[in-house]
Amino acid sequence: MNPPASGLAADTSLNKSAALASIAMAALLLVIKSWAAWHTGSTAMLGSLADTGLDLISSVATLAGVWIAGQPADRNHRFGHGKAEALSAMLQAVLIAFSALGLGVHAATQFFTHERTSAAGDGIVVSLIGIAGTLALLAWQRHVIRRTSSLAIATDHIHYQADLLVNIAVIAALALDQYAGIAHADPLFGLGIALWLGWGAWQASHNAVTQLMDREWPSEKKAHFLEVLSRHPELRGVHDLRTRTSGNRDFVQFHVWVDGNMSVRHAHRVMDELEAKIAAEFPEVEVLIHPDPEGHVDERGIAARDELGGEEAA
Repeated sequence: MNPPASGLAADTSLNKSAALASIAMAALLLVIKSWAAWHTGSTAMLGSLADTGLDLISSVATLAGVWIAGQPADRNHRFGHGKAEALSAMLQAVLIAFSALGLGVHAATQFFTHERTSAAGDGIVVSLIGIAGTLALLAWQRHVIRRTSSLAIATDHIHYQADLLVNIAVIAALALDQYAGIAHADPLFGLGIALWLGWGAWQASHNAVTQLMDREWPSEKKAHFLEVLSRHPELRGVHDLRTRTSGNRDFVQFHVWVDGNMSVRHAHRVMDELEAKIAAEFPEVEVLIHPDPEGHVDERGIAARDELGGEEAA
């Protein structure tokens, strides 16, 4: 059972709109933050600029990822192109990690050389503009993620959540340095931003690796799936259940036990009914079902376990 083409196209369109909005926002912020970093000499502002520069690069990678992932399955990619989103997310994670490392080194250097910032007011105004624009972008990204569950957009969302906190940290660093006279505020906030970026890189890489390694669905989702299957009165058991997610598409395959005396025509009707029940609860999931006579199993170990009864077949 393949997902409707119209649904995939609609998701791809939403993902592209979020990626293009990210690129536009990052380009605008890059210009004004470059001026502010040069004008203030602030490490925190430099960290914010570096973060925005990576946001721009990663948003371009996101656009490429969601565009490729949105392409329909072809002869060489029968499962579609969904993993392009995970590859895009992994690239973003690597870029964030390098940015965090470079910013941490710069913050440590400023801390020991006792360099001070200047023109704090200009930097604060630029950061406030950045906060307003980032809040608008985050709202749109959340809407898209709820609709499409895109990993690439979700990773980009992490970047801009970090950017929001970065802008707040820049305001605090400049205010404390210039108006409260706390000399080490700026490099300390810069170091904090570097640590936050590092944490974001870890989260993004973890989510990407989860998809690239075809990790099973979360236990709650699998339990719900099995509950849907159990509603069919002619289903005697389920084994060799395998699940995975690729981009914004889910895949599941499993064997089912039915009455061994059931005709092929009757078994086919039961499979169609199962697919209809699954589609109602898990729209756009791709399903592969293999019917077996009750009690028959060729697999061993965990694949032979009856998922509905919780027992391993003999």
